[in-house]
Amino acid sequence: MGTRFLLALFLVLLVLGFEVQGAQLPQQEESASPALLTQMQESLSSYWDSAKAAASKLYQKTYLPTVDEKLRDMYSKSTAAMSTYAGILTDQVLSMLKGEE
Repeated sequence: MGTRFLLALFLVLLVLGFEVQGAQLPQQEESASPALLTQMQESLSSYWDSAKAAASKLYQKTYLPTVDEKLRDMYSKSTAAMSTYAGILTDQVLSMLKGEE
C-alpha cells in the first residue's frame, strides 16, 4: 500500500508541477503560433532526414549480397506456397458454400 500511495503522490505532484510551469509562461501573441509551428516542422523534418541518412548508411555498411539473394529467394518461395494454399482454401470454402449438386 505504501508503493501505491507514493506513486499517487508522485503523479499528483507531477501534474501540479506542470500546472505551475504553465502558469509562469507569459501569454504569447497569436501571430507567433505559425512561426512556432514552422520551426517545429523544420526541426522534425531535419530529425527525420538525419534518421533516414543514418539508416541508409547502416544498411550500406552491413549490406551482404548473399543474404539479400537468400531473402529474395525465400520470399518468392513463400509467396508461391501461400498463393497455392490460398487457392486450395478458396476452393474448399466455395465447395462448402455451394454444397452438393
